Amino acid sequence: MNKFYVFVLRAILGLVFAVILSRFFYSQLNILYISGLFIFLVGTAYVLDYVRSGKQ
Repeated sequence: MNKFYVFVLRAILGLVFAVILSRFFYSQLNILYISGLFIFLVGTAYVLDYVRSGKQ
């Protein structure tokens, strides 16, 4: 898979899970919570991928 497609997939899934989690915990769709959670989720995916690939 191309790195761009991986980014798009992670971004879409990050956005979906950010909306679900913010809806679950805050019951309102606040753009600040969603964007912060989105950045955290996508950033965590890249950090974990870097850590995992560094150990190979």
